[in-house]
Amino acid sequence: MTPHLKHLHPYPFEKLAQLKRGITPPGNKEHIALSIGEPAHATPHLIQEALLTHLHGLSKYPTTKGLPELRAAIADWLSRRFNIPSECLDPETQVLPVSGTREALFSFAQCLIDATISDTTACPVVIMPNPFYQIYEGAALLAGAEPYYLNTLEDSGYLPDFDAVPEAIWQRCQLIYICSPGNPTGSVMDRASHEKLLRLAEKYDFVIASDECYSELYEDEANPPPGLLESAYAMGNTAFKRCVVFHSLSKRSNAPGLRSGFVAGDAGILQQYFQYRTYHGSAMPLPSQQASIKAWQDESHVQENRRLYREKFAAVIDILADACEVSKPPAGFYIWLKVPIADTEFTQRLFAQENVTVLPGSFLSREFNGINPGQNHVRIALVAPLNECVEAAQRIKSFINTIESKVKTCCN
Repeated sequence: MTPHLKHLHPYPFEKLAQLKRGITPPGNKEHIALSIGEPAHATPHLIQEALLTHLHGLSKYPTTKGLPELRAAIADWLSRRFNIPSECLDPETQVLPVSGTREALFSFAQCLIDATISDTTACPVVIMPNPFYQIYEGAALLAGAEPYYLNTLEDSGYLPDFDAVPEAIWQRCQLIYICSPGNPTGSVMDRASHEKLLRLAEKYDFVIASDECYSELYEDEANPPPGLLESAYAMGNTAFKRCVVFHSLSKRSNAPGLRSGFVAGDAGILQQYFQYRTYHGSAMPLPSQQASIKAWQDESHVQENRRLYREKFAAVIDILADACEVSKPPAGFYIWLKVPIADTEFTQRLFAQENVTVLPGSFLSREFNGINPGQNHVRIALVAPLNECVEAAQRIKSFINTIESKVKTCCN
């Protein structure tokens, strides 16, 4: 077995299950799960109908590159969404369908990282935000690289501070993962931040992997989050050198079970990644490809999706604001809530008293430079139906008020 396996951390939901083990929540309250970022809104009929219509495609092997019609639909969507001229996006060389971005975010590092350097003091570095989607860390470790955690703190708007990275780390960096809108914070990188990172990538010759899976869930219809390719094009990098973006239908179209996404960007990198994937064996089934074409061509269901999330955010924040400091993030479907006690204790006691499950922030981060940026935060995923989110918010409010009351009593 590869020795890198021993460096992997337990997945956050394994730790959450262990944290809750042995606790019996109140039987008179239905369980409400707000811990997993699994969309629960209905998958649009157009996706379901396309799947059913093309089930005959199951009798054929799909190709790794995917249908030309799917790549064209993706390129057209990228062009419309991110204001990139269509002639600058070649569906043949700059777009590659993937079976959900989770597997692509992981396998991309396995393809890209050159870990042939044996000296551990000079081994390749993969930079990632902290807190983070744990796939980034696992991908780096199993590729034989050293993760470098870039703390995203409240003082910086929960955005990465690239100026805080030492030059010695940039010199060893082969890959950086960024996530905008961020998981779990919902923070959005602006074009200036993209441009700074692009200049660093050119100077130190590393690749940027931009996880943009939450890009279509945002507050302001007139101000959608910018994407890395959009920023690269605006600064003259029209070939998107060193840029690869990852998009998915899971959050955008409420289709996590479809396992459909894509990568796009630098044609030279994607050519090598395509070769890797021909051996990797993760081609998207043909019915899924046909359904994906319909999804990428339609925006009405995405607009309705955003409306539903806005409705839930407004209701939940209105309730919680009476008990704690809380604000709506610019994008995503998470509330990154600061809590008055340790995040693990908060999660345990909330489950024990109110039968509501949230995710401790420290399970999504690592201690780095003496700081665990996830401590004293919990991630609340507003994926349940509106009535359940409202009920959960009322229970969380009651629980926080109980904590505050005990704190005041102890202080007196």
